[in-house]
Amino acid sequence: MIELKSEYEIEKIRESGRMTAQVLKKLREMVKPGVATIELDETARKMTKGFGAKPAFLNYNGFPFAVCISMNSEVVHGFPSKKRILKEGDIVSLDFGVEYKGFFSDSAITVGAGKVAPEVKKLMDITEQSLYKGIDQAKAGGRLGDISAAVQKYAESFGFSVVRDYVGHGVGRRLHEDPQVPNYGKKGSGLILEPGLVIAIEPMINSGNCEVEVLENDWTVVTSDGSPSAHFEHTVAITKDGPQILTNL
Repeated sequence: MIELKSEYEIEKIRESGRMTAQVLKKLREMVKPGVATIELDETARKMTKGFGAKPAFLNYNGFPFAVCISMNSEVVHGFPSKKRILKEGDIVSLDFGVEYKGFFSDSAITVGAGKVAPEVKKLMDITEQSLYKGIDQAKAGGRLGDISAAVQKYAESFGFSVVRDYVGHGVGRRLHEDPQVPNYGKKGSGLILEPGLVIAIEPMINSGNCEVEVLENDWTVVTSDGSPSAHFEHTVAITKDGPQILTNL
């Protein structure tokens, strides 16, 4: 069931979203060769506790960390570890959310450790830009498929592929709500977008094919061909005045 949010609820999600954004800003600054990925998770937990909030992912359906840290060919749901040390040229997707006073936010960025290969930097840039192409279509009176089609058209125009097995989602009172928000689809199709709808738009884009598989930990998703993958995400509210990003600083 789709739950439209009141202006009050949107403001509460925005409060949560600002915390999420602050944590991701700090983690971005920490991504450097030689850093253990567990340090990023520990920092996120400490900052969130300081806000008087909770990491949204920690223990969610059994997920054992505060941040999904996915490296290189990992698409989503990667595990941080003391043994996973960032190297020059690695790319790291940082997917994080906050629960604050019963309201959830969700956001993701992909960051390079040191100097990244030009073709991988292009993948990151196009993935981020595809997110904003999707957000531009998050307009009241439009269709959910407008968002999906905009992401897909932009990413595929550069020869990249869109992951189909994992999608964006509604967010607010719970971390994952209806509707699902695919990153591929047909313009003019799907749900009519109404003011009060809050969704997480999150392109997951591969440099190779779109196929993925899950590792033995039953969480971490990787590209089936070993190609790099990038992931960007914002929590967005549909309003009568246009889309509002709730996970900005």
